[in-house]
Amino acid sequence: MIRTLLKAFVILVILVAAAGFLLGWWGGTRLGPADRSPAVATTGSSPSPSGVDATRAREVGAKIGEQTAVAANKAEEVLTDGALTAKIKSKMALDDSVQARRIDVSTSHGVVTVSGKVRTQAEHDRAVQLARETNGVTRVIDHLTVER
Repeated sequence: MIRTLLKAFVILVILVAAAGFLLGWWGGTRLGPADRSPAVATTGSSPSPSGVDATRAREVGAKIGEQTAVAANKAEEVLTDGALTAKIKSKMALDDSVQARRIDVSTSHGVVTVSGKVRTQAEHDRAVQLARETNGVTRVIDHLTVER
């Protein structure tokens, strides 16, 4: 029953997509060679009286390139920190002696902070050890407390 409904749904989606394509084709929404605007030149002399300031364009382009590089580096750093956090949390989740859901892990520039409550000193030591053993971690800040 579910299989038949699924097949009917897939066929319906294909038919709607095909109808949309054909209606767009016959409705005249496609662009032909006569409908296109002329190409805009990016080099050479400008047809406008004011002209294009090539020096200014280069400066703006260099500035945008620099800002893009800075943003890419920040994004890489954030992704790296997120990957470290995920690695540590997964190591803790796979370890039988650590209750990972009770431990918070955050990472900033390779410095990992672990916080939360653990049941025993052995669990505390193991959680900190798992964080320290992870590649890319430069320092571990321990804010774990042992429940008494």
